[in-house]
Amino acid sequence: MAATQRILDFLATRRPSGPCLVVDLEVVRENFHAFEKALPDSRIFYAVKANPAPEILRLLASLGSSFDTASVAEIEMALDAGATPDRISYGNTIKKERDIARAYELGIRLFAVDCVEEVEKVARAAPQARVFCRVLTDGEGAEWPLSRKFGCVPAMAVDVLRHARKLGLDAYGVSFHVGSQQCDLTAWDRALADAQRVFATLAEEGITLKMVNMGGGFPTRYLKDVPQARAYGEAIFEALRKHFGNAIPETIIEPGRGMVGNAGVIKSEVVLISKKADNDNVRWVYLDIGKFGGLAETMDEAIRYPIVTPRDGDEMAPCVLAGPTCDSADVLYEKVPYALPLTLTIGDEVLIEGTGAYTTTYSAVAFNGFEPLRSYVI
Repeated sequence: MAATQRILDFLATRRPSGPCLVVDLEVVRENFHAFEKALPDSRIFYAVKANPAPEILRLLASLGSSFDTASVAEIEMALDAGATPDRISYGNTIKKERDIARAYELGIRLFAVDCVEEVEKVARAAPQARVFCRVLTDGEGAEWPLSRKFGCVPAMAVDVLRHARKLGLDAYGVSFHVGSQQCDLTAWDRALADAQRVFATLAEEGITLKMVNMGGGFPTRYLKDVPQARAYGEAIFEALRKHFGNAIPETIIEPGRGMVGNAGVIKSEVVLISKKADNDNVRWVYLDIGKFGGLAETMDEAIRYPIVTPRDGDEMAPCVLAGPTCDSADVLYEKVPYALPLTLTIGDEVLIEGTGAYTTTYSAVAFNGFEPLRSYVI
């Protein structure tokens, strides 16, 4: 989505200096209602890590959203925003036992696990809590696959949940994540087939699972069109019906990027335009924001953000796009150069669209002395 008129008006009147993110809450509201409409029988657990701005959390809490959190700090943010503990999941599978204990003290009763060692920590620190086991997925079709660090194979998930039951926990369900910026509508079908096998195996032992956490992965539009929330809802419901028949379990979704990505725009400035040799036909364009200022998702050029310049419409040519820091890794697009106007000049302001998710939270505290990415929520 292009910058909204509200964002353009804010930038024109406030004229904030330096790079900054501006998020339009009205877009977040529209996205929440789109997910509600697309999957009316699923509870929405917003992935706080995508953008934990208090204004966003307060809005979503007021709309009835639940929250997927990755740390005690995020749990406290969700509580401060007005969420009750029963609307918060501790969704990180890698937790210190004392953090589990603190979450339990705050009233959290829903925890993610993916191994028996984590189950044992939860059993000690959060007795009788509900746990769901994350199952590995291949992440095929995603711009940002998440297939190795989290989760276990379905056969191990059976063992993990069996162990949870043995230790007095509520073996509540399974979860998966099909990969961030997932544009393949069939990805959930493959993952739900695995989930159903775990359900069926444990049912034979008298352990009745109740919930499938279908994770995030819902995309935002960058340079290419992506399916709308409704298309995901239809595909997911068809897959649920195919694998679970009339016994569809309770379901959860965890949109992060899909909730806030298209609600934000970063204003940036061209710091330098240069070449590496007299006969070099590719310019280097340096912005005042780079990988360490909030654009970490350009790693491996996975996410290609739309960039709007004041000279759009002029003749375009490819360039290498880089950030301002003294680190050779701070290059955004080089393998596939980025087309920008030849008339672009030092001092021009550019807008980097679709940056509402995973930017402020990836911004370094003070690498090279640059301040963290400032954020305005309107």
